[in-house]
Amino acid sequence: MGLTSDEARDRLRTFGANTMPDTSVRPFRMALGKFWAPVPWMLEAAIVLELVLGKHLEAAIIAALLVFNAALGLFQESRAQATLAALRSRLALNASVRRDGVWRTMPAAELVPGDIVKLSLGAVVPADVRLTGGEVLLDQSMLTGESVPIEAGAGVQTYAGALVRRGEGIAEVTATGARTKFGRTAELVRAAHVVSSQQRAVLRVVRNLAALNGLVIVLLVSYASVLKMPLDDIVSLGLTAILAAIPVALPATFTLAAALGARVLAKQGVLPTRLSAVDEAASMDVLCSDKTGTLTRNALTVTAIRPMRGFDEAHVLTLAELASSDGGQDPVDGAIRAAARGQETPDTPKLVAFVPFDPATKMSSATAADASGEWQRIVKGAFAAVGKLAQPSAEATAAAEELQAQGYRVLAVAAGAPSAMTLAGLVALSDPPRTDSAQLIVELRALGVRTVMVTGDAPTTAAIVAHEVGLDGPLCPPGPIPDQVHASQYAVFAGVLPEDKYKLVKALEARGHIVGMCGDGANDAPALRQAQMGIAVSTATDVAKSAAGLVLTTPGLAGIVAGVKVGRMTFQRILSYTLNSITKKTVQALFLAAGLIMTGHAILTPFLMVLIMITGDFLGMALTTDNVRPSPAPNVWQIDKITAGGVLVGLGELVFCTLVLAFGIYRMGFGIGALQTLAFILIVFGNQATCYTNRDRRHWWSSPPSIWLILSSVADLLIASTLAITGTGMTPLPAWIVAAALGAAIIFMMIFDLVKAPLFAGLKLA
Repeated sequence: MGLTSDEARDRLRTFGANTMPDTSVRPFRMALGKFWAPVPWMLEAAIVLELVLGKHLEAAIIAALLVFNAALGLFQESRAQATLAALRSRLALNASVRRDGVWRTMPAAELVPGDIVKLSLGAVVPADVRLTGGEVLLDQSMLTGESVPIEAGAGVQTYAGALVRRGEGIAEVTATGARTKFGRTAELVRAAHVVSSQQRAVLRVVRNLAALNGLVIVLLVSYASVLKMPLDDIVSLGLTAILAAIPVALPATFTLAAALGARVLAKQGVLPTRLSAVDEAASMDVLCSDKTGTLTRNALTVTAIRPMRGFDEAHVLTLAELASSDGGQDPVDGAIRAAARGQETPDTPKLVAFVPFDPATKMSSATAADASGEWQRIVKGAFAAVGKLAQPSAEATAAAEELQAQGYRVLAVAAGAPSAMTLAGLVALSDPPRTDSAQLIVELRALGVRTVMVTGDAPTTAAIVAHEVGLDGPLCPPGPIPDQVHASQYAVFAGVLPEDKYKLVKALEARGHIVGMCGDGANDAPALRQAQMGIAVSTATDVAKSAAGLVLTTPGLAGIVAGVKVGRMTFQRILSYTLNSITKKTVQALFLAAGLIMTGHAILTPFLMVLIMITGDFLGMALTTDNVRPSPAPNVWQIDKITAGGVLVGLGELVFCTLVLAFGIYRMGFGIGALQTLAFILIVFGNQATCYTNRDRRHWWSSPPSIWLILSSVADLLIASTLAITGTGMTPLPAWIVAAALGAAIIFMMIFDLVKAPLFAGLKLA
């Protein structure tokens, strides 16, 4: 009978609308968050100090840098809101509902538990329901991972988002909105969160620099107080030291490097949906791959034909085609018709009448006339059902059991007079692997990435496909995913639900793995979102694509390998800049201390430090275009070792800068103004020298620098030299002094590079 309008209203108030909750974050709040992080805090503190000192130009420059960083950071926002929007769009917009004793078409959002709905051909199931009448063929592949549609009759439970491929049925709504299987998937997507290794790297670099330079700043201010320097000079010295400690362009460089990597990937048919995914691809050491639609085509194909005596394969296929619908949505019939093309036999009967598949009898049938005009009946269906019409032989029974044991869907075909039919043969169907699946696994293994299959399909079917694509290894026992699981324990996880995939990804991440998840359906969305690198294939649903970090835009799986290689090249560029940034910040803070001890004055002013930040930090971003080689194994952000390497190189540069400064003090007799200009060009020239020693963990000549890196170096050197010689914003220096300092920096680079190569090798940064 269905519900009355009053009952439905009461339940709607109790259970809520049949929609996904809107948890979208306001754009203003997202933008505001970019100013609330360690690097922005340091820049904001510097702006306040500049304003207190009345230096409005310097404050404006630093504010511009802050806004620039924030604008670039917005490109890295996650796609969780887009994922939830895609989940909502998959739900049926309208539904046929029985209310007050009559059938009505109404918005699916108004459905409540207890409603009676009608499921028709081509419709999307509007909520979780239990069938009470009728027979339908349901395609649930995008929800459960099952590659074969299921026949559903009274008592069968199905879920919101399933597609009705055939038939008509009546069903009772059992769950709506967030309580549906779809809703629970959406909640997992919303709750899924993983901090990218790139974000952790930025935070740890900033933390290490802040700890090191914070100590230096305290000592500087304390020593200045002992010297009884004027308060204004002490504040100016402290501000200069703070500016020297800020890795101002580090977050922006991470973003730029990832953006350039994303452009390269886009040309290779891979679309990153968030920039951090490019970096995660470099670190991935485990790939969890869905089976249906990912390693396989998600398209039923005739895999084997077993003709009985008196028949051949072409004859069996021809008969099966006659008993298959033409132009319908049944994937079984479509697969048989595709296989039968070009298989016609000389005595092919002529179709007279066709009866579509009947779920009650588990068969479809046809009436056909042979060349002599005699009529015969042809049936195609489940082996057990056809066996009642044409008694199968022991040979046929054994063949059917063998094919079923291999995970195939087995159909029997019989033909003849209605009262004396003969079993013509068996047709086995399966969802075959993609042609490039095996090659993908081989290439990933060579790159140090282990692949495991995670599927909702039956263990037998999963194991067969795994063997075909080269995933040989233990099958995880049925049941819940273990809380403690290692990637090397199992090659296949079968019969898993969406929440199991999500749990598996979290369990592997808890063991320290950088996990990639490759899938195509809504059932994969939570795991795709939780994984540090989610990958959606080109045929994936919008739900899967918006949850993923990488989307393959062309058929095949080659884009996964491309993503790994480009990600590792991007990592190497970011590593070079990170080493460079640590080196700069180390030498700048310590050089201030050395200069204060040697002269009793601050050898750099806040304005000079701002110039160094602009020319050095931002022109140094050209390292994101440098020529590099992809790493042979998954990359790991070894921040402590990277910090140690950068600090040691910085100490080498400090020795160079201090020696030349001492020459200016004790040999040339420069005043404090000239010494500040000398210190400025020494920092600029020394930073350029260490940029080239840091860019390749071997010797600097091992690979040629990119043209953009060379041009940025020339620009940096020209700007600094011109300002120093003309005395713009500083005391001028003779051109020969500037040229001599540049020559000394080149000699330092050549000598120090011999020391750096074994140093980086010892730290395993090579």
